[in-house]
Amino acid sequence: MTVQKRHQLVLMAFLAIFICYMDRVAISVAIIPMVETYGWDLSTQGLVLSSFFIGYLLTQIVGGKLADRFGGKIVLGFGVFIWSLFTLVAPPAAALGITVLIIARILMGMGEAVTFPAIYALYARWIPVRERSRSAGFSNSGIPLGTVFALLATPVIVAQWGWEWVFYIFGATGFIWCAIWYFIIAPNPRQQSGISQAELDLIAADTIADTPAAATPWGALMGNMSVWAIIVAHFCNNWWFYVLLAWLPTFVTKGLGVDYASVGLFAMMPHIALFFFINIAGVVADRLIGSGMSITRVRKLMMLIGSGSSIIALLLVGQAQSAVTAIAIMTVGSALGGFAVSGFFVNHMDIAPEHAGTLMGITNTAGTIPGIIGVLVSGWILDTTGSWTLVFQVAAAVSAFGLIFYLLFGSGERQFSDAVSRVEGAPA
Repeated sequence: MTVQKRHQLVLMAFLAIFICYMDRVAISVAIIPMVETYGWDLSTQGLVLSSFFIGYLLTQIVGGKLADRFGGKIVLGFGVFIWSLFTLVAPPAAALGITVLIIARILMGMGEAVTFPAIYALYARWIPVRERSRSAGFSNSGIPLGTVFALLATPVIVAQWGWEWVFYIFGATGFIWCAIWYFIIAPNPRQQSGISQAELDLIAADTIADTPAAATPWGALMGNMSVWAIIVAHFCNNWWFYVLLAWLPTFVTKGLGVDYASVGLFAMMPHIALFFFINIAGVVADRLIGSGMSITRVRKLMMLIGSGSSIIALLLVGQAQSAVTAIAIMTVGSALGGFAVSGFFVNHMDIAPEHAGTLMGITNTAGTIPGIIGVLVSGWILDTTGSWTLVFQVAAAVSAFGLIFYLLFGSGERQFSDAVSRVEGAPA
């Protein structure tokens, strides 16, 4: 059976996101032997880990705008090259001093920031509407899988060859991806070698034209409540995700008394469940749209399942009396939470396909902020009250606000016409 070229694109996008998170998460494990080498205190470690987010915040919107204007292929390829380069040079940068390493981490973050905006700009031009949920679901499932791979592979590489080789091997992987990307993916479907006329017709019938986007209608975008529904949902959904990513290992060890050697196994389970259910949710959402259910209703249903399940899990986990119970709750919550990807996370291409990259840059900038604020607030709560229950309750409250806001104002209807850059319809 002939491989459909748009599916080939989705696979490459999945691999890019997998490598993105593999590189991002690796340092959280590799920093332990790095501290032994350089004697960094806790404040310095925190600076090294958080500096990535400075770069990640800087180029989200710029990356999306460039992808909409010049095409997602060149922007994504350049982004992977840049972050892989600064992953590769992390060991010599650390040897030159903490300032050099922090600069390298910021530049790595700037490279990774263009990933999702560029992929969304590509999907709006390559992926038919009825396949977007499963395509975005599959590519975004690279997030938990890349995270799990980094957690498993990094200690093995450190034990065999030393912490420096984590960065050398992971960085080189990105360069291999870049070479494959350059040769097998074209800037647009019409230029793709080996694509059938049937596939071209399918793509052309249900996507936007492959032309550079007109000037971004900033006023219309930022004055539209459907846009704000995605922004708020992205911020609130990422709050619980980043709290889980940052604090789950500590909760398992200090809150539940699990032996440190077993932390990895416990911490992996929610991520593995998330990988499977993001893909299941994408298929379900596309089938509902294909059956005739409105896109607006499908997006809101996915959000109700995804965010609703996460909220319930967050309220329950603080009451758990054993590690097995707590991880079971978080695993189920994370699994069903994956349905939200087929809600707000793919919604950009529904309401503003010509500006999907720019809009993803805007919302992902908002979604990055909880990686800083949410983690800091959770730490402050623990320092002040010592209550893990309160940490999870705050995360649940933030998630509940995001869900309610999205249910009120979210829409699956196209909001902007590139020809006139105006709002076409009100939220459904």
